[in-house]
Amino acid sequence: MEELVGLMRIRVKRGINLARRDTLSSDPFVVITMGSHRLKTRTVANNCNPEWNEELTIAIKNLNKPVNLMVYDRDTFTAHDKMGDAQIDIMPLLDVHSLGLQELKDGTVIKKVFPTGDNCLSDESRIIFNNGKILQDMILVLRNVECGKVEIQLEWIEIPGGKGL
Repeated sequence: MEELVGLMRIRVKRGINLARRDTLSSDPFVVITMGSHRLKTRTVANNCNPEWNEELTIAIKNLNKPVNLMVYDRDTFTAHDKMGDAQIDIMPLLDVHSLGLQELKDGTVIKKVFPTGDNCLSDESRIIFNNGKILQDMILVLRNVECGKVEIQLEWIEIPGGKGL
């Protein structure tokens, strides 16, 4: 059995210009997976620019497994339609967290992460110190779809007695 490394709190904030999968709109929801762990947001009806503002917390047991985000359009009588996917790169946040930074001024930008061919970032992502926490805000461009982005925020949570970074 794999030992718990820590928890990742993922705040799924909103969708931006998501693809239309029904006649006039879509009924999107987000699914976050890592290995066999699967979490989902609520469905927002008839909205291609939904605001979820939901916190999902996933147990991290293996840092080598990817964290995936998928967006679906909820359908009542048929299979849910895929609306795109993205991979969440948690390593920049974990690298900063392992530095053990404390007592920084709120709003301090610790690191900037830029879009590359290896990540799904839409724009520059900033890792900041706020209210005693190290957070990373990011907007992900969805793959395998004609349009759409999802805004999220990451927060690493240490587990007392856990394996740690």
